[in-house]
Formats: sequence, structure tokens, C-alpha cells
Amino acid sequence: MVDFGGWDMPVLYSSLLEEHHAVRRHVGIFDVSHMGEIEVRGPEALKLVDYVSTNAASKLKIGQAQYSGLLYPHGGFVDDILVHKVADDHFFLCVNASNQDKDYAHIAEHNKFNCTVENAGDRYAQIAIQGPRAQDTLQKLTPVDLAPIKYYWFADGTVSGTPARIARTGYTGEDGFEIYVAPAESPRIWDQILEAGYEFDIKAAGLGARNTLRLEAKMALYGHEMDATITPFEADLAWIVKLDKGDFIGRDALIKQKEQGVSRKLIGFEMLGRGIGRDGYEVHVDQKAAGWVTSGGPAPSLNKNIGLCYLPASQCEIGRTIHVMVRNQPVEAVTVPTPFYKRAK
Repeated sequence: MVDFGGWDMPVLYSSLLEEHHAVRRHVGIFDVSHMGEIEVRGPEALKLVDYVSTNAASKLKIGQAQYSGLLYPHGGFVDDILVHKVADDHFFLCVNASNQDKDYAHIAEHNKFNCTVENAGDRYAQIAIQGPRAQDTLQKLTPVDLAPIKYYWFADGTVSGTPARIARTGYTGEDGFEIYVAPAESPRIWDQILEAGYEFDIKAAGLGARNTLRLEAKMALYGHEMDATITPFEADLAWIVKLDKGDFIGRDALIKQKEQGVSRKLIGFEMLGRGIGRDGYEVHVDQKAAGWVTSGGPAPSLNKNIGLCYLPASQCEIGRTIHVMVRNQPVEAVTVPTPFYKRAK
């Protein structure tokens, strides 16, 4: 068990391979109640959300969500977040557990608008149902028609008779849903989801499978691919930055970096030699230390050992031979395109 902001989260329920393959092939369920929630309400809620985040919240329609970032003025990440537009005057932010209080303080500090900011994590538990049979599983428990909900859209309704926010989002690279319910209702709903998915061979999945799934799909993890020292342009997340939307925290620093060019970039690699490139391992190019591994491990869907690393921008071309220092020994690897895995549509 791992503690996340007061929630005990299991690394495994059965085996990593069983849980990983269940999500890829059928359906898996994750208890991700450690995630945090922040609500912004009021006539100028949009102005605040747009000012503290990198993406263009003004482009959202009611019922739509977007991936975005909170930045410091120097351009480094406070956190990566999901922004949901509930109404013109109400935005619902999903943030990382370890960052919830920090994110709330950051947003509240910059609230110079006619709106309120609530640290709402205590009011929500989050359950993720992910995989090709996720819709079939969850549909048994809700009167909301799930089929019309598009990727990165959501609907408010009920699940197992209790109020729920149902979002077609996830952190696995598969189709699926993340539902937000009252914490007191979550144990009952968890059990009912397992019952509903029994015919599809549903598996409860822990943080181990969540990590291998998100790595295969090249989904960034705060504290690994991004932190206060890393900008979206370096993290290959330029697509969540809308410099043309107007002022936001970190914009000036990003404009300057875009003009000057980044000195380092995030890139994927595949191990060629025996060994796994773990987080924090040094990466060598031409026998010289050049960067570090941010995330690495086995890719069960691909039967390979993969990873992500930062390298100098001038040494980031695809197909470059690199060496990862595994227990102080150089092990050959090669830079490859990402994502490593992409589900069939």
C-alpha cells in the first residue's frame, strides 16, 4: 500500500501482468480517490481559470474537458490538470493528489477576479473504469447514455443511484471513464462495478499497472516528466500551451523560450541490451553523460523495456543510439517515436 494524501492505494491487487492486460483487452477498475479536486465558481470563473492555466479554457463548451497545466512565472510546472466546464460560471479541476493543497494555494493566490475557489477534494472519490469493455460495464449502472459522450467530454447524472460526474477520460491509453462520487458511496459503487464487469473478466488494478499503461501511452507523470524546473515545451506538451489566448502565468517565460529554442527535450527510448532504464538513471550519448531517465520499465503490451528521458535538443533525433547506466554499467538503447502504444480505433 502507498499513501496518497491520506488514501491508501494498492500497488497490486493480483499481478501487474494480469491487471495490465485486463485493461488492454477487456476492462479494469482503478481506485484513484487520491486525486484532488478544486472548484472555481462565479461570474469571472473563466477569467481565473484561463489566467492560471496554459490551455484555452475559453474554448471549452459546457460538458467538455481539457488537459492543461498550472505554471510558475518562470514557466515550470506547478502541476498538470484536467479542466472541466460544468457551466459558464463553474469549472471543476482534477489535480494530482500530492499537489492538491499547493495547487489550491497557487490558484487562490492569483484570484483577483469575481469568483471563489474551493479545495473540494474531501467531497469526491474517483473511480476509473478503463478498457474496451468499460462502456459496457458502466452502462449497467447508470441511466446516462454513455455512447454519445465523446472523448474528453462528461455528463452529470447518477451511478448506482448516487449523484456522479461521468467523464470519458483516463490515464491508460484506452477508452474508459472516470467517475466522481461522494466518498461514502464509493465502496458500494466499487463492488457494483466489479459485479457489472464480471462477465467481461474485469480486474481491479493498482498503481503498478496504472504506471505501465500510462508509460506505454506516453502520458506524463508529475514529478517525473514534469516538475517546477521543466516547461511544457521541454516536456513535449506544447500542444497544451495557447500563447495567443492572452495573458496567463508563465506566458512571458514561454514566449522567450520559444524564441530562443529549448536546450533539452523529452524523448522515448527502447532498451536493446538486457536491463531496465529506471527513473533517475543517467543517460549517456557518445560516452558522455547527457541526460536522465524520467520513467522506465517493462511494456507488457509490447514485450519490450521502454522509457522516457531528457536529452539535449541537439541529440534528440529518432534512431540515435544511447546508453542507460544500469547499476553503473552502460546498457545500449535507441531513441524511438512515441507513444509506444496506441489503441486501435
